[in-house]
Amino acid sequence: MIISMFKDTIAITNRKLVAGDYLEQIRKVVSHHPYALILREKDLTDEAYEELAGEVLKICETEGVPCFLHSKYRIARKLGCRNIHLSLSGLRECEDYVRDFEQISVSCHSPEDVAYATEHGATQIILGTIFETECKKGLKGRGLSFVREIASYCRLHGDIPVFAIGGITPDNLPSVRDAGAQGGCMMSYLMRMN
Repeated sequence: MIISMFKDTIAITNRKLVAGDYLEQIRKVVSHHPYALILREKDLTDEAYEELAGEVLKICETEGVPCFLHSKYRIARKLGCRNIHLSLSGLRECEDYVRDFEQISVSCHSPEDVAYATEHGATQIILGTIFETECKKGLKGRGLSFVREIASYCRLHGDIPVFAIGGITPDNLPSVRDAGAQGGCMMSYLMRMN
């Protein structure tokens, strides 16, 4: 088994941050064996997203990295992808289909969000926003005490892993893990990585 410095990191894609060829960047990121990859690309049409997802799923499969499609549960079902990442409203929208997936990742921003997600099938929580980030300028991060609170709750309610998002870098990832998260999510760092 390959041990990676990104083994506790979920890579979040954003093709607008990639300087060169997008699929080459995905190959580079996945070659570092992160915990998983979430194919975000929310602005694509369903047709374009499906085409891209087919390519990214192949890349991830080659390296044995789980790939989560972002919100597009119909496309995930069509492509046979058993991992889905949802917003809380997305979880409510596709509650009838949740059983079709092995892994259900849910974005949460409050204890109430987490309680709902854990009661309705979430197998992992993406918890944000922890530190201030370029993606959400001016939004104050919730901080490590929030991570501690939610990680503790999730341990007691199904031992569901928590991954922090928002300003996560290799430098602050250890503090997030020390606060009880399984790891963190990185977008900018990985999409710009050489």
